[in-house]
Amino acid sequence: MYARRTITAFSLLFALLLLGSPFHGKANNEKVLIVPIEDTVEKGLYAFLSRAVQTAEEENASAIIFEINTPGGAVDAAGEIGRLLTSTNLKTISFVNKQALSAGAYIALNTDEIYMVPGSTMGSAAIIDQQGNTAGKKAESYWFAAMQSAASQTGRDPIYALAMADESVDLPNLGAPKGKLLTLTAEQAEEVGYSEGTVDSRADLLKVLGFEGANIQTVDESFAEKVARFITHPVVIPILLSIGSLGLVLELYSPGFGIPGFMGLASLLLFFYGHMVAGLAGYETLVLFVIGIGLIIAEFFLPGGIAGIAGIAAILGSLFLAADNVAHMGMSILIAMGVSILASILMIKVFGKKMKFFRKIILTDSTNTEKGYISNKSRLELIGLEGYALTALRPSGTVVIGDERIDVVSEGGFILKGAKVKVVKAEGSRIVVREIYNLDLDK
Repeated sequence: MYARRTITAFSLLFALLLLGSPFHGKANNEKVLIVPIEDTVEKGLYAFLSRAVQTAEEENASAIIFEINTPGGAVDAAGEIGRLLTSTNLKTISFVNKQALSAGAYIALNTDEIYMVPGSTMGSAAIIDQQGNTAGKKAESYWFAAMQSAASQTGRDPIYALAMADESVDLPNLGAPKGKLLTLTAEQAEEVGYSEGTVDSRADLLKVLGFEGANIQTVDESFAEKVARFITHPVVIPILLSIGSLGLVLELYSPGFGIPGFMGLASLLLFFYGHMVAGLAGYETLVLFVIGIGLIIAEFFLPGGIAGIAGIAAILGSLFLAADNVAHMGMSILIAMGVSILASILMIKVFGKKMKFFRKIILTDSTNTEKGYISNKSRLELIGLEGYALTALRPSGTVVIGDERIDVVSEGGFILKGAKVKVVKAEGSRIVVREIYNLDLDK
């Protein structure tokens, strides 16, 4: 009997351990990564999120939570981020802490679950160009399909995603009649199934998800990734290229290689550094850029200008190779060229500078009297002297003055052979004579 009671007691104790240990043991062993998505969405953000997802996969995290607060950004960057989130086997959760607009809404729709804080918003995802105008039909069609697809693949009604991007969709009950884009509040998102719930804080979210006892790890951007995000911002790119081109142009008006040249090179190298960190440029792009710079520097020591032209072509080619958006890069280069042209005009017209580059390819030497060159001997001593026409002047011919034969032209028209003439003008090799009337010739 005692043995039976002992066995029963141990059995009950073992059962209690089995029932109690999974919850606490699992919570203590689970790892959850929290990744912030802030500010503008651009290619630099993709590089950061790619590292975060890879880290979560390597550490066998139970879930990855993206805390979103962004006004949107580049469509192509959002598209790559969306593909990144749907390709992982991790459980992905969006925590909209204030706003997930435009590209931010698209990113949230590509995650498995969405939670929002009170007062937060999600939507307003119209696609616009660099000038702030609505993009063309082709771009809009792509974006409409992408928004609907993102909603559908996570089990959400695609009509609301379309209404966020297409103002022709009529949803007056959600404050988005025709002509107005849909922006969901936290309550509306939960109502239409675009949010799994509304929570007050990150701690409340972890509690709702059952991760309050898990190992929580926040993934922050590295310094290099912050620099990459800043440099790949659509507004920063033309500024950086303008500073780079301006520095190189000013260097062409300066003796030797000084501060403007280093400023230009530093700006361009910074541009490539950010794009390489963001994964937009490879070493081959940087090599082409360095070759271009080398050719331009060589131009200062070589005649002809060919090296300089080839260097500029190499630099432009490397810029386009690093571009994620060719049209935007072309616009940025045009802005930089405009700044460079304006700077050149100011240097020439206002400061009277001359570009060293063109001194090598343009002949500036001249042969003038001040330097001792005489192209034709001026016969000023003949002015006023008289002689006679050895040949008829029609109007050119030959006259004899003293003992010298001289080729001349008449001041007026025809002069007969033998007529008496007088030199009235001497312009280099051109001697002009005038006929003298009513005088007898002694022969």
